[in-house]
Amino acid sequence: MSDFLPIAISVVVVIAIVLLIARKFKISSRYERAPRVLNTWAALDKGIDPTEDQKS
Repeated sequence: MSDFLPIAISVVVVIAIVLLIARKFKISSRYERAPRVLNTWAALDKGIDPTEDQKS
């Protein structure tokens, strides 16, 4: 049981360091898959027919 405290403290420190680095470099937003601009291919994925805009 006495070995648990140093291991727990080490885990908390490592998680804190990883979170700080992730915030600084914005790693999560770098791999974001959502497109910023809705193009015709993305419109098809959302169920929007791009040919309807061309007909009118």
